[in-house]
Amino acid sequence: MHKSATIWLDHSHMGRRASGIERITAELFNARALAPFSSKAYPAGTGKLGVMAAQMIGLPWAGIRNRRDVFVFPGFPPSPYFSLIPERSVLYVHDLFLLSRRDQLNRAGKYYMAPLFRIAIQHFQNFLTNSEDTATKLRAYCDPRASIIPYRPVIRNVLGLAVGDRGDRPARPQPLKVVAIGTIEPRKNFIAAAELCENLSGLMGCPIELHIIGRSGWGDDVRILSTRPGVTLHGFLRDREAGEILSSSDLYLCTSHEEGLGLPLLEAQYGGLPIIAPDAAIFREVLGSSGIYIDPADPRRSCELVRQMLDKAQWRRLHSNASIANIERWNRLAEADRHHVLEFFDRLISDTRGVPTQRQVA
Repeated sequence: MHKSATIWLDHSHMGRRASGIERITAELFNARALAPFSSKAYPAGTGKLGVMAAQMIGLPWAGIRNRRDVFVFPGFPPSPYFSLIPERSVLYVHDLFLLSRRDQLNRAGKYYMAPLFRIAIQHFQNFLTNSEDTATKLRAYCDPRASIIPYRPVIRNVLGLAVGDRGDRPARPQPLKVVAIGTIEPRKNFIAAAELCENLSGLMGCPIELHIIGRSGWGDDVRILSTRPGVTLHGFLRDREAGEILSSSDLYLCTSHEEGLGLPLLEAQYGGLPIIAPDAAIFREVLGSSGIYIDPADPRRSCELVRQMLDKAQWRRLHSNASIANIERWNRLAEADRHHVLEFFDRLISDTRGVPTQRQVA
């Protein structure tokens, strides 16, 4: 039996935050998820300089020393060195914002991450993506011969949510409590969420609270939102604290200009929350028939659609059932993706070494 190659997993971005990128890396890129292949996580650096050193020095040096191994990058864009060995380099693409929304990036995104990302997109031949929508968008930027495989994460109940008594709660609570999650920055478009809630309050004649969970990002959105009536900025919360707010909320609202996946929308569905999101391909993929789709740029029409939903008899029970069914649908897709990805690594390692892999022999 020939010795199989090792799959190196770039974890240099891990351990500092709890964003969607870190959640997906923890779920999809570990020894359990990639078994029976041999894998090795390259750990996080200490501070920003440590992370950059891992990316620009540590991982390339590992690539030079281990010439038959495969290197996977599920977080930050990799060193340009790996564009020289595209046959054994794999980039997991969460979104294309570094290329498509340059005007909504901070300085680090514009001048450090975006150039590295562009180099990788242009030269790599192997990509995994967090959704079909991201895969479709990626094809406009990469080599048309490149392999692009969706690798969607299984959604787990990390916030400890339950439907509980949601179906029995009043149809017209006072106030109506709306929750949104994400870093407060222009791309998330939380100002539109505040405007929608204000318009909906006037349309329905009841008070509406908007609770935003997420750290402060770049831009003026935090300052603007802090002056809006009915808006509460909670900042970053631990999973248990975020779960408590979601459990007591009536609706989940997303008004992002664009998302690569929208992981919190799926995680919130464990609590049976109705999910309101922009009418865009990624949200249709994520939510299926369980979503309430709006146009954040048209708050009047959007409010009317939400009001129609709230006027339905037993709207809470209907959407609780739809949310749980959608999680089950999504997780079936994710399990199928994992099977396809293992087949992909089987082919890639076999091509790299020119011999059957351990998985093939077994």
